[in-house]
Amino acid sequence: MTLAAAPAEALTPAGLSPLDRPGSAQPPSAELARRINAELPRARLPVEPARPFMLTAATAEDRTRALECLTQAVYYEAGFESALGQRAVAQVVLNRLRHPAFPKTVCGVVFQGADLATCQFSFTCDGAMSRAPAAAAWRRSREVAAQALAGGVEGSVGGATHYHADYVAPYWAPRLAKITQIGGHIFYRWTGSTGERAAFVGRYAGREPLIVEPQFRIATLDAQALAAAGPPERRAANDLAGRIDPSLGWTPSVPDVGSAYAQAVAASERPST
Repeated sequence: MTLAAAPAEALTPAGLSPLDRPGSAQPPSAELARRINAELPRARLPVEPARPFMLTAATAEDRTRALECLTQAVYYEAGFESALGQRAVAQVVLNRLRHPAFPKTVCGVVFQGADLATCQFSFTCDGAMSRAPAAAAWRRSREVAAQALAGGVEGSVGGATHYHADYVAPYWAPRLAKITQIGGHIFYRWTGSTGERAAFVGRYAGREPLIVEPQFRIATLDAQALAAAGPPERRAANDLAGRIDPSLGWTPSVPDVGSAYAQAVAASERPST
């Protein structure tokens, strides 16, 4: 399976997928977004750690591809976050794999929608992978990915299947259950039974897709080349990871609480006294 680059004309003006916000509404500033996010309360729900995930039955080729794709997700999404933040991102990928709404391979989850400009993880569409990673950060990300694929569980995010950077306030956030914030990312799970541990019944399918387009840096990277490349550029301000796109025919129950978002915006725009 080969995923093509997302055509530029398919993106909305800010470089975002049409899934990011309704209509042509402009996103709030980073300062306003952080205030909106802070006012959105955490859900009063138990945080149930996910079951350990292990690729013991996978082929050597599948294990190699899965490790590479998960390493990329950890690096490009949270390569300069804490170890906790990196483990949380890896956990979201594996939570998605086990949820009926998403593909059943690691690479399938990470690169879902990258050929349709509806990238679930924006680094697969925004050109971030054309920049060589920093060697030390890449090695740390690979270690985190390897631990996750060997049964490591980051329990702090429970069944989180979505997250976003704290400097954006996506319209879908109030429709989900806010679990926690780790570093610069805020994590969410679906409400009701669709977000409970019992819903994560998906089984790993194997046959990891091979992503071979030149803009996707999939092959194992040479350590000397990584060291020479220096640190990568910081992520763009339009980062929106973990978008809602249940494109496999399974639609979760997400209550319409968009009014809470509007109320949060209005409250944040009122001058402080």
